[in-house]
Amino acid sequence: MRVIEVLEQGISDGTHIGAQVYVSRDGEVVADCALGDARAGVPMTTGTLMNWFSMTKAVTAVAVAQQWEAGALDVDAAAARYVPEFGANGKHEITLRHLLTHTAGIANADGMLQGQAWRESHAENLARIYAAAPEYPPGTRAGYHAAAGMTVLGEVVARVSGVPYERYVRERIFEPVGAHDCWVGMPEERYEAYGDRIGFMHATSGDGARPVPRINSARSAATPMPGAGGRGPMNQLGRVYEALARGGAPLVSPVTLAAISARHRTEMLDETFGIVVDWGLGLAVDTSAMGRHCSRRTFGHGGHLSSVAFCDPEQRLVVAVVCNGMPDRDRHYRRLDAISSAVYVDLGLAGPDDPGRAKPFPTAGL
Repeated sequence: MRVIEVLEQGISDGTHIGAQVYVSRDGEVVADCALGDARAGVPMTTGTLMNWFSMTKAVTAVAVAQQWEAGALDVDAAAARYVPEFGANGKHEITLRHLLTHTAGIANADGMLQGQAWRESHAENLARIYAAAPEYPPGTRAGYHAAAGMTVLGEVVARVSGVPYERYVRERIFEPVGAHDCWVGMPEERYEAYGDRIGFMHATSGDGARPVPRINSARSAATPMPGAGGRGPMNQLGRVYEALARGGAPLVSPVTLAAISARHRTEMLDETFGIVVDWGLGLAVDTSAMGRHCSRRTFGHGGHLSSVAFCDPEQRLVVAVVCNGMPDRDRHYRRLDAISSAVYVDLGLAGPDDPGRAKPFPTAGL
């Protein structure tokens, strides 16, 4: 398989030390593979729990969609309607839609880019966001929010549902699809009990592979970070996307799925990434990380310098892949383009010489 060759090449050239890839079509598993090491001396397996980083945002988007479908919230209402503390310092006009489409103007309100969000508790992250002021009037510009927007949305879900966010996603998203080893906010004792099933992320932009500090720890895993803290095997994250691929059941209705996966932000320059990127309600649509052969309706989410998971509804295809090496930005996006494009060739959905649709790679930011 071409996709395995791409992943093996990444191990060979030091881009990552291990990887997981899961592919299904029409609900049938096509590939469920693990390569290399999860961390030093520990082989990667299909059951290894890896950090999802921003792939977590798709889970939060589904949680918001569930509460929208239930009538508990309105995506065009101000976030402060549900979390009054958030409205401080000029943020009272920011709606849930602004947060879902990364047009709220609070891209780094939690200090994520300086590492503060990984060091602090969930409550401290929220307090920092509440105290922040928007950088521009909501809806007038776009700039990917690394975590702050989803942190607020997770709090909205918790308040309107009456269930803590970390418990909500376990009970209403992961458990219904059989993703029993998926977490956003994993108790420290569970982290320790998983033992060698816990995989580490590694920085590979310099010489060798170095475990990334702070995030590879029980303390970090325990923080319920709705925009970046998910963990689990790719074959189980794939089950979440398989529910979406078959129309949303048992997570959301087909109408709600169509609403959140449609383009709601189009032709806007994303000031974080430096390119134009289209967005649904919490979901990225048809990006370079999804390869050159995906349909224009493909939706999902990537994870910081490491991963992507997506659903191509026209091809009834689900792909979830994570590499545990975080190289420089250009090398990472070329890797994802190669991996995702190879899946389509392997399945005969594109020819080996078909160049497909070239899409811009991010030129700045994450």
